[in-house]
Amino acid sequence: MTLKIRAFAEADTDALWSMLEPAFRANDTYTVAADISRDEALAFWCAPEKSVFMASNGSPVGTYYLKPNQAGGGAHVCNAGFVVHPDARGKGAAQTMLDHALDQARKAGYRAMQFNFVVATNTGAIRIWERNGFDVVGRLPGAFHHPQQGYVDALVMYRDLSA
Repeated sequence: MTLKIRAFAEADTDALWSMLEPAFRANDTYTVAADISRDEALAFWCAPEKSVFMASNGSPVGTYYLKPNQAGGGAHVCNAGFVVHPDARGKGAAQTMLDHALDQARKAGYRAMQFNFVVATNTGAIRIWERNGFDVVGRLPGAFHHPQQGYVDALVMYRDLSA
C-alpha cells in the first residue's frame, strides 16, 4: 500500500474521529472507555506531548502518535499508538506507519521505542511489532478486560533504536 504520511492538521479532525471511534468503541485494544466522547477521544489522541500523524492513500487510512514514554531520565524512550481505519486493515498501513514512526523517532533523538500495554489478543499488531524487532519484555497477567474474551494478558514490548 502506497501511503502519504504527514503531520496531523486541524482540518483532519473529522477523518481522525472516523478512525478513532470504531477502534475505541470496540474496546478491545485501547484502555479508553468505550463510550468516550468525540472531544475526549480527540483530546487524548492529540494531547500536547504527542506528535500526531495521518496516513492516506487519497482518503484517510490510519493515524499514529509519537511521544516520550516517560519524563526526565526516561525521556529518551518513546511510545507510540496506532489506529488503522477498519476498511484498510490487513493491507500494510500499520507496517508503513510503523516504518515512518521508527524513522521519526530516530530523527527526534529517541534511543528506544516501547509499547506499554499491547493486548495479547491483538495478534495482528503483535506479529507486526515482533517482525520489526520488538521483544516482549514483560507480561501483565489478566491486565485487560476484553469485552468478548474476559481478562487477558497485556504485553510490554520494546525495541532499541540505536542499531
